Amino acid sequence: MLTRRHVLAGFTAGAAASINLLGHRPLLADPVYKKVEDLKPGEFTWHPERSPSGPVAIVVSIPEQRVFVYRNGIRIAVSTCSTGKPGHSTPTGVFTILEKDKNHHSSTYNNAPMPNMNRLTWNGVALHAGNLPGYPASHGCVRLPSKFSEFLFGITHVGTPVILAGSHTDPQEVIHPGLVLGDYADKEFKSVESGLKGEKLPWQAEVSKGDTATAIIVSHADMTITVLENGAVVASGKATITNPEQPLGRHVFMLAGAHEGQSGMIWHAISHFDRTGVPLGQPDEAVLKRIKSDETVRQAIVDRMHPGMVLVTTELPAHPDTRTGEDFVLMDEDQQG
Repeated sequence: MLTRRHVLAGFTAGAAASINLLGHRPLLADPVYKKVEDLKPGEFTWHPERSPSGPVAIVVSIPEQRVFVYRNGIRIAVSTCSTGKPGHSTPTGVFTILEKDKNHHSSTYNNAPMPNMNRLTWNGVALHAGNLPGYPASHGCVRLPSKFSEFLFGITHVGTPVILAGSHTDPQEVIHPGLVLGDYADKEFKSVESGLKGEKLPWQAEVSKGDTATAIIVSHADMTITVLENGAVVASGKATITNPEQPLGRHVFMLAGAHEGQSGMIWHAISHFDRTGVPLGQPDEAVLKRIKSDETVRQAIVDRMHPGMVLVTTELPAHPDTRTGEDFVLMDEDQQG
């Protein structure tokens, strides 16, 4: 059996040249094997066979100038990147993909090409193909090797979580003995479990305009829970947090589905780091067990549960000032305003 440990231990690398933003023809090289730490600008790894299906999560480590791609909790790719230069720094925080455009052009910077664009904010931050000089050089976007951006575009969907961070960790599997944010009767769990198995999985086909992406924000700062659907608030209420004097930490939990062997949900959990790269707590089952919601919020979550749903814990307030318009963004405090 192929385990996550075996996958991560045997992780190797490949390479591709970048596309030049001035319109020069890109060199589309296939991946070649190399140690991840030895990747040079424009090089990347790509091994989708290590986890053929499941929800995708992307972590961008700004200090390392690396992009880490996980599917179903297993790392399938690493790429070099170029983030924002001084004066145009890439914000750190938790984002979800808001829009995809394979042949996008910038409306701000002289109609510059932004192939394979995955939009993170409406004010200009995105993942896209671009020039990679080996250091931060963009106007805030995350530039990627051309071929890598093409591969990545093929597996993301609206709602895919993207963590822009001061460091990175691999996801860990968390099994919560119930649904989430409340106590549930067994019959309730069975009903939701059955619904999950019947859900159309967003990574199996491109999400259409009629589909929805659900995210939950649990704020320790203001003791609230907010449920968003396609970036718009659909429910909010008070969070009851056990031992509130202890931080919840900065974590992202992505729902993988119901556990086969016990009444519980499988989540893939990733910590998100600010620019200091300092972790705050561990993303484990104990974090989820500490959080309870009121009935209105609980029902809103149950009605919208689907594989790939994102739950974020944060020490920041969850009011609209932490987001720009209807973007799903939880920026670090030094990035706000």
